[in-house]
Amino acid sequence: MSKPETKYARSGRISIAYQVFGSGQTDLVYVPGWVSNIDLMWQNRQLSNFLSRLGQYARVILFDKRGTGLSDRVTELSTLEERMDDIRAVMSAVGSSRAILFGHSEGGSVSALFAATYPERTISLITFGVFAKRRYSPDYPWAPTDKERKKVYDMIESSWGSSEMDLTTLAPSMAGDQEFMDWLASYFRSGASPSAALVLTKMNTQVDIIDILDTIEVPTLLLYRTDDIDVKIDEGLFISERIKGSKFIEFPGHDHLFWVGDSDSVLNEMIHFINQKQLHQVFDRVLATILQVKLVGLEIKRPAIGDQAVDQLQIKINQIIAKKIKQYRGSVAGNGNSIITATFDGPSKAVHCAIEIRTELRTEGIFVSQGIHIGECIQKGSQELGGRAIKVTDDVLARTKMDEIVITNTVYNLLSGAGLDFTHREHIRTFDGTLVQTLLLRETTDPSTDFSMQENELSIQNSTNNHSFLENVLQSIENHLHDEQYSIPTLCMETGTGERQLQRKLKAITNKSPNQLIRSVRLHRAKEMMLLQNKSISEVAFMTGFNSLSYFTKCFKKEFGRLPSDMTK
Repeated sequence: MSKPETKYARSGRISIAYQVFGSGQTDLVYVPGWVSNIDLMWQNRQLSNFLSRLGQYARVILFDKRGTGLSDRVTELSTLEERMDDIRAVMSAVGSSRAILFGHSEGGSVSALFAATYPERTISLITFGVFAKRRYSPDYPWAPTDKERKKVYDMIESSWGSSEMDLTTLAPSMAGDQEFMDWLASYFRSGASPSAALVLTKMNTQVDIIDILDTIEVPTLLLYRTDDIDVKIDEGLFISERIKGSKFIEFPGHDHLFWVGDSDSVLNEMIHFINQKQLHQVFDRVLATILQVKLVGLEIKRPAIGDQAVDQLQIKINQIIAKKIKQYRGSVAGNGNSIITATFDGPSKAVHCAIEIRTELRTEGIFVSQGIHIGECIQKGSQELGGRAIKVTDDVLARTKMDEIVITNTVYNLLSGAGLDFTHREHIRTFDGTLVQTLLLRETTDPSTDFSMQENELSIQNSTNNHSFLENVLQSIENHLHDEQYSIPTLCMETGTGERQLQRKLKAITNKSPNQLIRSVRLHRAKEMMLLQNKSISEVAFMTGFNSLSYFTKCFKKEFGRLPSDMTK
């Protein structure tokens, strides 16, 4: 079949490239692993044939994750939560209320989290070569060690997308097919730049979905190859044991790519699973991130300011908290005894909401303690929630001091890429006797993002101020989008930073210099204009601060791997 038309869906400020094809009655969203390029997928015979056959049994939705392929490059780290938002955005763009999720490798981790968080939008879950975490630990000994991951980082930096990268390990059965290996190298290069691939790989190192596996209730098919060098068969058995009712199938072979080797067997199992009639279940259990906010010291103000003033202050505080919860797409699930309980569809939203609640209430002279956990909740009424996760959050909050934000290790494992810094705290014993590791959110003025490797630890350290600083920088660039004279001195003046400090901060956060970031933002806005507005290339170049059409074309090709004229066809 011919290549489908590429379109774009908005996920927040990011444009996500997607394609739709197929004649089946059921929707299937393919969530690719590592990096991808949906246009180049169709240039490979094996993958094109696989997708074409799949399209006979489902309406297939392909997309490139943010930061990869034809989707917008991003200047900040992306969380699993944001990648779930991208899936929702693409589904909404094509009018898909429910779909089968098919996740490959790292895409399977995101798909599993989506299925647990949005079971009402997930018909079923199919994964191929999925892992639960990407760092060795005694309870998950199949994952790479830190030393092994460091070798991968070095390889990406030195030989990304070249013959030295030895891509044959991903598809040993195709090692003698030079045409295929050349395509695979090109596919990787067009999927991400070396720096983007490195950041994505380091983020994936932090992924850990073990604690959410037992909350997946949708029908699940887990596919693996026996001698896959990248993901071990024992990892699949480990995952299968934790997803209730999941079906585990093992195929002979070494290939990590599902579309090579004996791909017919893989496809036949998928088709059989797709054709099975899945009942439209009504779920009263859902994976949710729970934030509990406890007001501290409000009652002791009564003798000083009086009952009426305290009651008015209580109303104002509740309004502030409710506004912040709504801002981060949360829902209030309980309000009583000076404790407000809210739920969110992802941990990053909950933590950033907690930070803003603390910051704003401080200006009112009010301090709160906040506890956060993620787990399966039971819907007991229109707003009331119950279940173990609520009780664990109660226990966390009980051990949280004034002005602190404390999370559980389950939350921490899903925050890779969120730009937050935590310190390990105590293990607490919950109501049912389980020991739970807690972590305290650190307040830091250090603006640097450090992907550091310490002894037995790979950590992402990032100031919670980075998000607002980067927003100020991006807003300044947007305000001067058409001004060809706009430069670093103006950016420094509007953000209140010196030139050296600006250079250091942006390099740490985005891995770009100020000029590179300015150019990148302008190019992404230009791309958006060409897709959404009926303007000529020269008009768009002028409107985004480029006074030379040839220079604009050169920069555009370098940023996106395509000519501006390709966007207007």
